[in-house]
Amino acid sequence: MLAAVAVILAAVLAASVALEVAPMQTVSVAGQVIKVGAAPRLGFSGPGEVDLFGQGLPTAISIPGPVQPKLQLSQITLNSELANFVQGRGESHAGLALRTQLVAGWERYFAWETAAAAVAALILAGAVAGWRRIPLKATGLLLGAVLIVTMALNLAAVAVTANGARAALRHVSSLTQLVGTQDVSVPRFRPTRRRLRGIEEVVMGDSTAAGAGLPAVAHASRADSACGRSSQSYAIELASVNGWKALNLACDSATIAHGLLGPQQQGAQRIPPQIDSLRQVKDPAVVIVSIGADDLQWSAILEYCAATTQCDSRASNAYFQQKLAQFSTDYLQLLIQLGSLPGHPRVIINRYYDPFGSDISCVTQRGLTPAKVSTIQTWLVALNQVLAKGAAQFGFPSPQPSFAGHTLCSPLPYVQGLGDAAPFHPTALGQLAIALADEAALASVPDQPAPSASPPSGHQQG
Repeated sequence: MLAAVAVILAAVLAASVALEVAPMQTVSVAGQVIKVGAAPRLGFSGPGEVDLFGQGLPTAISIPGPVQPKLQLSQITLNSELANFVQGRGESHAGLALRTQLVAGWERYFAWETAAAAVAALILAGAVAGWRRIPLKATGLLLGAVLIVTMALNLAAVAVTANGARAALRHVSSLTQLVGTQDVSVPRFRPTRRRLRGIEEVVMGDSTAAGAGLPAVAHASRADSACGRSSQSYAIELASVNGWKALNLACDSATIAHGLLGPQQQGAQRIPPQIDSLRQVKDPAVVIVSIGADDLQWSAILEYCAATTQCDSRASNAYFQQKLAQFSTDYLQLLIQLGSLPGHPRVIINRYYDPFGSDISCVTQRGLTPAKVSTIQTWLVALNQVLAKGAAQFGFPSPQPSFAGHTLCSPLPYVQGLGDAAPFHPTALGQLAIALADEAALASVPDQPAPSASPPSGHQQG
């Protein structure tokens, strides 16, 4: 009896090792490269995991079996099937291929895993036999028994997981269905106005790009006023440096779903989707995007952290990860739209600056302790990683402006203070720093040099 238990334990240990070392298998769905693998799980049923821009998103479906299927969207290619693969509008070839290719990939992965488990089992059993000085004949029986049990366990896992995956995926035809997120509706663009000509730079995004808390643009339209667009935004600074005409579409509180790809209600003003306004522009040279803070409800996170005793609880971490997962899938759909723009303008995805730095002496009396700020900075890094990895998949630069030496509590901050109109948003000098980071990114784009520029005049960074 003890020998039988030892053989089973050895088989389980060998299988666990094999799951860690077996190479992920590559499959192609609608021109997109997906790596497929698995990991051990506690229990005999549960969701799989989808890696998108470095974020592990649990699948919306439960897949039976003692292992957790994992897949990684490792290479994205812009083609006619990409939108159907992500959004699944109607039964498409991409949707059918998603089901069949994932199952086939898992089966190939388990073939490698079974072979690795067999090798690990033989090595483990051989080591035990040598350590215990077991006779040669008994060693052979031990090796055979461990090998048979290991193969049986792995083949059973293959059968259960593959069959369960087929059944679980039968109604899944897109990536958004697989991870259980809502598709961001992007209506077909139908121009209703004359195309806008002579605009070289278009900026999209949220309050950071709009220039919240800074002087309003001259001759502001109703949309400009509703969105808080400023004459000192980085859009204006960058255009001034390069001699461009700029169109700033950014708006306070904009998210991808409600602002960039869908309409946004700002008080009594209904702002059309920024992507539609962008498409009205005839052949822009540069499109710059700052997005993510409002998708994650960053202001609410800061207020929560200031009010609670700690902001790194399991509940708050789970909330943040859920928001980041939804943002990842929305972000993918935004990147598809940006990558498909006529004329293929240069696209920059801005990452966010760290407003705090190491000195937080000016906010400790407002409930933001060093531990809380450290948690907030960790979450900010996670958001920036998603922004950078997504941009890299589409070949877009993703600069991160540095406010080092000019953070919130410094003598000359690039960040508005708690008593200013828009706390934690860039000052005029902060906007200039963002513009300089974007200018450097434009200059570094291979084979697409940015227009020659002279250093900005009339500003000192201190």
